[in-house]
Amino acid sequence: MAKIVVVYHSGAGHTAQVAKAVVKGAESVSGVSVKLMTAEEATADFTPLNDADCIIFGCPTYMGGPSAQFKTFIDAASKIWFKQGWKNKIAAGFTNSGGLSGDKLNTLNSLYINAMQHGMIWVGNPQMPTGTSPTDINRLSSWSGVMTQSDQGTSPEIAPPVGDLKTAENFAVRVSELTLQFLKGKAVTT
Repeated sequence: MAKIVVVYHSGAGHTAQVAKAVVKGAESVSGVSVKLMTAEEATADFTPLNDADCIIFGCPTYMGGPSAQFKTFIDAASKIWFKQGWKNKIAAGFTNSGGLSGDKLNTLNSLYINAMQHGMIWVGNPQMPTGTSPTDINRLSSWSGVMTQSDQGTSPEIAPPVGDLKTAENFAVRVSELTLQFLKGKAVTT
């Protein structure tokens, strides 16, 4: 059984919707157990992350980078980094912002660099864009992780749009399948 933890911060609830879509996709894969944690919960107890085979990181993009609350979680995990406690775990990430760009790539790069410093193995998003409408898959053409967008002032019940949530769900299936594949052939010890 592959253990996946989805750890996220959500300010207005939009990123929480993406996190739930990621969980839905991961849970659809046989042989995977998934735990959803807020960044605050994870900072209070790193045990589920330490025990996980895969950690999927998610946060909103605020002012061109990860939210301060998620950065607090990243900084608190530096004690784990020092001992390389997450080395050789699978990692992936997602972000949401109000703008179509909103400098989301910078947020994903921050999540990626954090994972690399931990010695983790990053999984990208290979989904080909099917168009640019809110119902299309990977409409924002992100390859390094999942990018979603929620119009400013919209309720989390209607944003991010269905295509963005389906992109997150599909992405989680890929991450889950690769985690299982990695565990099946895992022989890396250094």
